[in-house]
Amino acid sequence: MKKTIPTLVGFSAILTWSFLALLSTAAGPIPPFQLAAMTFFLGSLVGAGSWVFRPGAIRSLRQPWKVWATGVAGLCIYHCAYFFAIQSAPPVEVSLIAYLWPLLIVVFAAFLPGERLKAHHLVGVVLGLAGAIVVITKGGNVGLANGVMKGHVIALFCAFIWAGYSVLSRRFGEVPTDVVAGYCFITAVVALALHLALETTVWPQAPMQWGAILVLGAIPLGAGFYAWDYGCKHGDIMILGALSYAAPLFSVIVLLLAGFGVFHWSVGLACILITVGAVIAAKDLLFRSRQRATRLEAPAPSVPQA
Repeated sequence: MKKTIPTLVGFSAILTWSFLALLSTAAGPIPPFQLAAMTFFLGSLVGAGSWVFRPGAIRSLRQPWKVWATGVAGLCIYHCAYFFAIQSAPPVEVSLIAYLWPLLIVVFAAFLPGERLKAHHLVGVVLGLAGAIVVITKGGNVGLANGVMKGHVIALFCAFIWAGYSVLSRRFGEVPTDVVAGYCFITAVVALALHLALETTVWPQAPMQWGAILVLGAIPLGAGFYAWDYGCKHGDIMILGALSYAAPLFSVIVLLLAGFGVFHWSVGLACILITVGAVIAAKDLLFRSRQRATRLEAPAPSVPQA
């Protein structure tokens, strides 16, 4: 039970990220770095807003440079690099390469103190990867249509950055999650600088677009990052790695429910692969809890009387 609740909290972040594609689409044709600056600034306000009721929480920003380097690399470098990758290679191929990060999390986590990589962890995460490939490619062939491009290399870099950030966060388990507000703010500042240097400002034209940006900043790019930080620090990080492959599947399902696509058989197959993979990866957590409950419910053995 010690890791169950934090793992579920971490999984809630994956659920919020499932709405990224829908909310980004609903936000309209906002340049990517401008959108990142707006949403990450809102994300920083989500965390900082609670400091009104917890004045002492702001002291969490006083952290060693290693903590800041890890957090800024995770949020800022990953997202800025991902935007460059998307613009430099076919989006589907970039997504497939970038989504190696859950597999890398499972592998990297094996080097953490107290963690042990088992066969079922790898089986679960590989099934999840297969499900992600199926849903992203819609059951098509996997390959680099025009050879290796700059965007492919950057996407691979992204995978290592996010996996490294997630695993290294566990080494800073005593650092309060409030510090994520600082990560989000720095990411917003860097994204704003890139926007001013590279893009033309486009403001939302409708209330629905403003609403989508507010929700995007407050939940997936706000509360989602706080939940992920907490889950990585205190939950079962290997299970979270396997569960992360649910994000692209849920994202497609959300888009379908919102009317932005047509159902394809690949969605059903991906659902099976990712679900089976998650159950296998979480075998220890699931069955350990069940065995513990069984032991608690079992009647105490009777003591024979002399």
